[in-house]
Amino acid sequence: MDKLTNKEEEIMQVLWKLKKAFVKDVVAELPKPKPHYNTVSTVIRKMEDKGYVKHETFGNTHRYYPTVSKENYRKNYFLDATQNYFENSYKSVVSFFAQEEKISADELREIIKLIENKK
Repeated sequence: MDKLTNKEEEIMQVLWKLKKAFVKDVVAELPKPKPHYNTVSTVIRKMEDKGYVKHETFGNTHRYYPTVSKENYRKNYFLDATQNYFENSYKSVVSFFAQEEKISADELREIIKLIENKK
């Protein structure tokens, strides 16, 4: 699975939210300054080439929908990030977030409970 660019991820977030959308619907959901309709259309077609999106044809227009779930993309993205930036160590991932003060001790205790309950 090819990684999406930042712009593709932004558009994919909209498609996950709307489930099915025409380009004009996607443009309407994007933050200001809104990209041009043709730009969004081109990005979506590239995403279709990558296999993330398919379309249904309605006359001369297309309604697009995601073929990859947000959960599957997140899982693959996180696994890649863990492998590439944390030497495949989840301990290093958690340590990073703790050092950056992005996770609290209470949240860590909740994570430990989740792990212990899975056993």
